[in-house]
Amino acid sequence: MGGQGEESGHPTPDMVLVDGSASLYRAFHALPPLTTSAGVPTHAVLGFTTMLLKLLREEEPQALAIVFDGPGPTTRHREFPAYKAHRPPMPEGLVGQIPLVHRVLDAMRVPVLMVPGEEADDILGTVAFRAAAQSYRVRLVTGDKDLLQLVGERILVRDPLGPRTTGPAEVEGRYGVGPAQVPDLLALMGDSSDNIPGVPGVGEKTARDLLRRFGSLEEVLARAAEIERPKLRQALLAHADQARLSKRLATIRTDLPVPWAIEDLARREPNTAALLAVFRELEFTRLVQQFEQPDLGIGGR
Repeated sequence: MGGQGEESGHPTPDMVLVDGSASLYRAFHALPPLTTSAGVPTHAVLGFTTMLLKLLREEEPQALAIVFDGPGPTTRHREFPAYKAHRPPMPEGLVGQIPLVHRVLDAMRVPVLMVPGEEADDILGTVAFRAAAQSYRVRLVTGDKDLLQLVGERILVRDPLGPRTTGPAEVEGRYGVGPAQVPDLLALMGDSSDNIPGVPGVGEKTARDLLRRFGSLEEVLARAAEIERPKLRQALLAHADQARLSKRLATIRTDLPVPWAIEDLARREPNTAALLAVFRELEFTRLVQQFEQPDLGIGGR
C-alpha cells in the first residue's frame, strides 16, 4: 500500500502494529464457542487469525508486529494499585488459546513484541514513534481510545474489524480536543475501563469545555479559582493531585528502551508447512484450503 513520499519520490513504507490483547479479547467474545473434535477451544484463535489475514490483505504492510502486555506488575500498577483492578480475570476458555495463537504467529513469522513489566500500549507508542521518525506510515490496530493520543500525520488508529481509520481530525471531531490533549481529557473525566479516577463529578463534556477554555490540565488546575461553578471549582481544587495522577496513568510512553530495531519488523513469508500443520491440528478447514493455494499472495515482500 506504500505511497509516494512528498519530497523524496520514494515509496513510503507502511507498518501495521496490532494491539494483540485487545484483538484477542474481541475475537473471543465476537465468535460463538468452537472446539476441535478433541474438545480443544479454538474460536479466539480462529477469529484472531482471520482478522490478521484480512488486515494483511487490505493493508499490505512492509513491516508488521503483534504487541502483547508483558508479564509482571507494571509501573502504573506500582503507582496506583487500583489500576485496572476491577477487571475480571481472563476467561478460562481464553487462557488455553493463547499458546495456540503464538504458534500461529510463529508459523506466520510475525514478530511478537512483549517486555516484562510493560503494557502493550507503551510498546505500541514507542515502536510507532520510532517508525514514524523513520518515515513509515503506521496503522495502530486497536479499539482502545487511549491510543488516540498517538495519532498524528504518520500515525493513524485503525479499527480491528474494518478499514475505518482515525486521524487527528476524527479525534477532534469525536472528543472536541486534539490527540495531544487526550491524556488531559482522561485525567479530568477519568476512564472506567482502566479504573482511572479523574475528578469526581467531571464528565466528558465538562472536561472538553475546560480544555477548550484553558488548554491543558495544568492550566485548568492553576486557574481553577476562575471557574464560575462552585461545585466544579471546589472539585478541581480538592482533587488536583488525583487529576495529575490520572494523567500519568493515561499517558502512553513513547520512549521505552525496547530491544527491537524497525528492521526487525520487516514482513516475511510465512512458513506455510508449519502453518498448515497448525491449521490441520485446529481443524480450520477453510484456512487449510486457503493456504494450499500457491498463489495466495499474503506473504512478505
